[in-house]
Amino acid sequence: MARYRGPKSKVARRFKEPIFGADKALDKKNYGPGMHGPNKRRSKQSEYAVQLAEKQKAKYTYGILERQFSRMFDHASRAKGITGEILLQKCESRLDNTVFRLGIAPTRRAARQLVTHRHILVNDEKVNIPSYELKPGDVVSVREKSKSLEAITEAVASNSKSYAWLEFDKVELKGKFLNVPVREEIPENIKEQLIVELYSK
Repeated sequence: MARYRGPKSKVARRFKEPIFGADKALDKKNYGPGMHGPNKRRSKQSEYAVQLAEKQKAKYTYGILERQFSRMFDHASRAKGITGEILLQKCESRLDNTVFRLGIAPTRRAARQLVTHRHILVNDEKVNIPSYELKPGDVVSVREKSKSLEAITEAVASNSKSYAWLEFDKVELKGKFLNVPVREEIPENIKEQLIVELYSK
């Protein structure tokens, strides 16, 4: 399974956001990576550079590589509605993202691993495809044999977040994808219009 394997802290520092979760390096050095430190004079970024950076941030945030992200944008642009919002909705509807949002895993990367290792069920069927797109009404649960996994129990116990488009039973380790979230409900700091402008060039 192709995925980003490079340094996470450098990426988080580049965007000045904890893209991959809590990051001590970002807390200590809240500026871009490089030998010249925070005092390096940076020239003004071009419009294209700003748009490209926003696309890269979205890709890193959701753990999606270029070809797949481009395909998702193509599908979003063909659908009825606001292209940027539909793109983010498709990202949020992914199985690995939903496992993360439910609190079954502490990060999207960990959620992706749970899915590929067949610990997750969708409507009581094993699904090992992280990019699987959930539909409203789909039920996501932890396989019975996997409910005692320490990684899962610790993640669920420490999670206190909830989202309007999801419901989750911490006892049964079962959640439901109620509906596709509207843009205002998605907490990610992504300027999706810049991504639309980039692909529209």
